Amino acid sequence: MDKLRVGIVGCGRIAPSHGEALTKMLSDQADLVAVCDIIPERAATFADRFGVQSFYTDYQEMLQRPDIDIIIICTPSGGHAEQGIMAAKAGKHVVVEKPMALSLRDADQLIKACDDAGVTLGVVHQNRFNKAIKLVRSAIDQGRFGALTHLNAAIRWYRDQAYYDAAPWRGTWAQDGGVLMNQSIHNIDLLQWMAGAPPIEIYAYTATRMHKIEAEDVAVAIVKFSNGAFGIIEAASTTYPRNLEETLNIFGATGSVIVGGVAVNRIEAWRFGDDAEEQSILANQQADPPTVYGFGHSELLRDVIEAIRNRRKPCVDGIEGRKALELILGIYHAVRFNRPVTFPLQEQAASLADLMGGKK
Repeated sequence: MDKLRVGIVGCGRIAPSHGEALTKMLSDQADLVAVCDIIPERAATFADRFGVQSFYTDYQEMLQRPDIDIIIICTPSGGHAEQGIMAAKAGKHVVVEKPMALSLRDADQLIKACDDAGVTLGVVHQNRFNKAIKLVRSAIDQGRFGALTHLNAAIRWYRDQAYYDAAPWRGTWAQDGGVLMNQSIHNIDLLQWMAGAPPIEIYAYTATRMHKIEAEDVAVAIVKFSNGAFGIIEAASTTYPRNLEETLNIFGATGSVIVGGVAVNRIEAWRFGDDAEEQSILANQQADPPTVYGFGHSELLRDVIEAIRNRRKPCVDGIEGRKALELILGIYHAVRFNRPVTFPLQEQAASLADLMGGKK
């Protein structure tokens, strides 16, 4: 079977996770054939690191290559939807890093562009593929929790001011958002996925406490789901002096599970009334990953490749990727208007910058 050929646009912080996955774990299924970045030195360095012969500074030029099947978008968040639409119109399958867009309107336009072009759209929520998360999801699907009472998703990480100063788009409303959109979105995706029902209402507080940025660096929110379960969200890039944990807690009438570790990768409690099962689960844990990005990129990309070959939807398609985005935008709306917000969300501004840019 012929390998699929891949191009990456954006050679910054997250791109090496895709490069590693493609050139090591997925080298029998895909070839990384081109990379692009507006900074020539960064594109050249990335290409050299992963043995890529061609690098570009012009995205349109890379899209004109007929031998590229998939484009992976790793650029600043504010450009994701537009660049994904460009790739779809060029006939390329699209894998887009989170968030898939900064507004529901743009997310819907990206979904439509891919549908119209007949290409696959995958959104990078790689933590769904963690071994611990797959165990929990299996327990959910088997009904082992009974009726869910509440879920808690917490990101307790640290970013210093140098992190934000290293790239002018970070922490801005126009290109990024804050800790919710940039760091916590993966855990919020898991929260809504495990809840098993759509959200119906959310209320929240956000603040900018430790950084000189436009957007928030700490947030708390509570969401009510249509099945009666509550979701509690805590997001912080202020957990001094270094990353502490990413946790997901799930509580139901007949089961309780806590998943922790640096990247929600370790079962810390597994309680379904069977102590022997819990001890077995706890004794067979995945080691912590070297970074907060976790181990899931290769499995997510493998799923997208299989989806393309088998003409099916990937596990995290555009509709799935949109769900976490809608929750976060609901938080921003609740903060902006200082009231609970109901779902489905009715956007009150054309962009995140328009919604939140004037808020003090």
